Amino acid sequence: MLDIKFLRENPEIVKENIKKKFQDEKLVLVDEAIELDEKLRQEKNKGDELRAQRNKTSKEIGALMGQKKIDEAEAAKAKVKEINEALVQIEEDTKKFEAELKERMLVIPQIIDESVPVGKDDSENVEVEKYGEPVVPEYEVPYHVEIMESFDGIDLDAARDTSGAGFYYLRGDIARLHSSILSYARDFMIDRGYTYYIPPFMIRSEVVTGVMSFAEMENMMYKIEGEDLYLIGTSEHSMIGKFINTITDEEKMPLRMTSYSPCFRKEVGAHGIEERGVYRIHQFEKQEMVIICKPEDSMNFYNELWKNTVDFFRSLEIPVRTLECCSGDLADLKVKSVDVEAWSPRQKKYFEVGSCSNLGDAQARRLGIKLRGEEGTYLAHTLNNTVVAPPRMLIAFLENLLQEDGSVKIPEPLRMYMGGKDKIVPVK
Repeated sequence: MLDIKFLRENPEIVKENIKKKFQDEKLVLVDEAIELDEKLRQEKNKGDELRAQRNKTSKEIGALMGQKKIDEAEAAKAKVKEINEALVQIEEDTKKFEAELKERMLVIPQIIDESVPVGKDDSENVEVEKYGEPVVPEYEVPYHVEIMESFDGIDLDAARDTSGAGFYYLRGDIARLHSSILSYARDFMIDRGYTYYIPPFMIRSEVVTGVMSFAEMENMMYKIEGEDLYLIGTSEHSMIGKFINTITDEEKMPLRMTSYSPCFRKEVGAHGIEERGVYRIHQFEKQEMVIICKPEDSMNFYNELWKNTVDFFRSLEIPVRTLECCSGDLADLKVKSVDVEAWSPRQKKYFEVGSCSNLGDAQARRLGIKLRGEEGTYLAHTLNNTVVAPPRMLIAFLENLLQEDGSVKIPEPLRMYMGGKDKIVPVK
């Protein structure tokens, strides 16, 4: 959410930003917000003036009564009553204008960084750099579910019976591999100086609307019926929410956190052949990174975050690339974002395995996350990035480390979590 003062003083900048995001239908919101802001300030000024008059008149009543000027005192009382009635209406109008203004401000997008490439959608995202050599082996790489089934490691049919489409049972070596990757990711981030958290897996609506746009909320979040609680789509939601309405001394910055959680997503609109199997699912687990920092440091930490993911995947011998998200692909709260994509030997292309985002002060403004410095308090900046999100990451892992005999190589960093195994062998 933008600062209303910034919008008031820079409406053309805000409108140009909306155009860059190809959301021209929102242009009218800028003028509406400015008009509502003016009405709101007028009402507040009228209220202040009337309260001052009321205070002055109330003092006069006592003096008039002391002078036995009863008629004048009664007239003053009537005036106070009239002012009170006017103030009631002003307070109602003020609340109405505040609500209408907030409604518009919440959907006006954050100002994107000037380095963000302009494009309509994800088809216009820009490749930044490749890490590792993408290899297509001479032998066939089966579909990831077939690889898992060769280890007797997945049961989609039973999951459909218990839960419906978009769920799965993992078992045996595949389940152990899944858990081992998460354990390695946890320790990988702890070794890089991040504090490990396991947060709540449900959050209140106040936090939901603080950490994401309404469009994201509608497409992602599952609501708990009868309660003001939502299942989280990522632990970023809980971790940022942890700091709602807080003021932290700036010398404690940055706060580097890494958090584990299950994630629950509707995945509205998911479709296509690669949505089969465990590519897009309603429930998965993830290790996340979250940073809260001073505004001037956020771009440096943004680069630190995506590099962590690249280093993690490369430590497991998986080729990846970074893809700069264009203006039209950025969610409304994001200032800048880069996807990390892993190589798929079977598909002969890259696919997303993580997303790194700098949200500037958008979440901090919505949630009241402030820092305290020598010159007073100010809004923090928030950033997040995926370390790893199996089972999607398992697709990249199994395809890239599959051997010709059907076994899967276990890279050295992962072996201590897999009981010392240097490979897992299919049972079918």
